[in-house]
Amino acid sequence: MPPLTFSPEVQTAREAGRPLVALESTIITHGMPWPHNAEVAREVEEDIRTAGAVPATIAVLEGQIHVGLTEAQLTMLAQTPDALKLSRADLAVALASGRVGATTVAATMICARLAGIDVFATGGIGGVHRGAEASFDISADLHELAQTCVTVVAAGAKAILDLPKTLEVLETLGVPVIAVGQADFPAFWSRGSGLQAPLRLDTPAEIARAHLMRARLGLPGGQLVANPIPPEAEIPPARLAPLIAQAQAEAEAQGITAKAVTPFLLARLFELTEGASLAANIALVRNNARLAAEIARAMARERRL
Repeated sequence: MPPLTFSPEVQTAREAGRPLVALESTIITHGMPWPHNAEVAREVEEDIRTAGAVPATIAVLEGQIHVGLTEAQLTMLAQTPDALKLSRADLAVALASGRVGATTVAATMICARLAGIDVFATGGIGGVHRGAEASFDISADLHELAQTCVTVVAAGAKAILDLPKTLEVLETLGVPVIAVGQADFPAFWSRGSGLQAPLRLDTPAEIARAHLMRARLGLPGGQLVANPIPPEAEIPPARLAPLIAQAQAEAEAQGITAKAVTPFLLARLFELTEGASLAANIALVRNNARLAAEIARAMARERRL
């Protein structure tokens, strides 16, 4: 049996058959500084509750996968600077060694599936990094989407990535990429990337039915639901592009690689945008949480029919 521990709120929801939405924890440990990280985590959880579902923030503590965090656990995690950043390759080692770990998209998908949770809200997925033809730096998130049956609601892939190559890899892996309410694939802080999404659906019910149909067909893997950032919160691509290029050049000059790249770039863009990237990040995560809750509710209704 997997080492799962459910918070009282999540356990009660499971027993009552209420819809659940998984949340990652690297946004707490690696995405934002204290105390913004804890404040935003609580806001996102409350957005899900308000939308009629139950939040299940996932993290690894004391050899257990915690599905849902208490207030004390969330606060402790938000103040743990040396928490491991866990993906598929690290998850078992962190559990076996009793380390504190925060789950990435890939690890959260694995844990959500083990806990029987179908829907997961995050900010943006990882993908193919720029220069990957030389570095081979491709996020494990893409392969996880191809094999783990969880619907992931994100504002597209992070704009610091090579978006055309990311979409190409997702297509090769057979992952449904579904833009919500528009044809353009979102670019995290910006509503559009100039790239057409392979699929478009406009309602939570349609997305829920597509998830359930994949299960009926016996198809492996999940869905990527690309939900554009609200218009009032976006940063135009024309403003972002030169700043991303500058941050990328600085990362290369400093020899920053592997898992350290994304946190460095996000932190540098926070400085270069004078905080605008963080405000946009918060807005898009909360927007994704609300949509994920609606999808989870729709999925529960479809199962009852």
